[in-house]
Amino acid sequence: MRASRGRRTWCAGLACTALLTLAGCALPPRQLPAGGANASAGHWSGRLALQVDDGQNQSFSAGFELQGTARSGELLLFTPLGSTLARLLWQPGQASLQQGQETRTSDSLPALVQELTGSALPITALFDWLQGRATAVPGWEVDLSRMEQGRLRAQRNDPQPPATLRVVLDTP
Repeated sequence: MRASRGRRTWCAGLACTALLTLAGCALPPRQLPAGGANASAGHWSGRLALQVDDGQNQSFSAGFELQGTARSGELLLFTPLGSTLARLLWQPGQASLQQGQETRTSDSLPALVQELTGSALPITALFDWLQGRATAVPGWEVDLSRMEQGRLRAQRNDPQPPATLRVVLDTP
């Protein structure tokens, strides 16, 4: 009888741990601007993940809110608990990256994105991809076949190391 009770307690503890772990991976709902996430208005939110297949298998994932265009805009990145991880602002000839109390500036948005994520990303094409346009980028293959479900996947094969970008958009 005592062994059975111990096993139930152990199983209940394991189940609670699993649920808390899964809950920690979920992002809290973000407040969308009036009208919800709207690609035509230049606003997207959801989750993104970047996996770089180098010897260390680096990965980066975060919740995000993106607004603007490749020319000027703002990207907010969030931790799984919803606190702000980073804020990236850009306009022609100027970009800034704020992480906590530290702010870095550059005349190159791609350089700050690479510093933030650990890998170069095709920012201009990303805005097109989010709007469902399969803009070609040398070395990248984009899969927009699931954009109706708010999902896109892009694979970088050149330059090395290979990388995979996945985006899951919030639905309004």
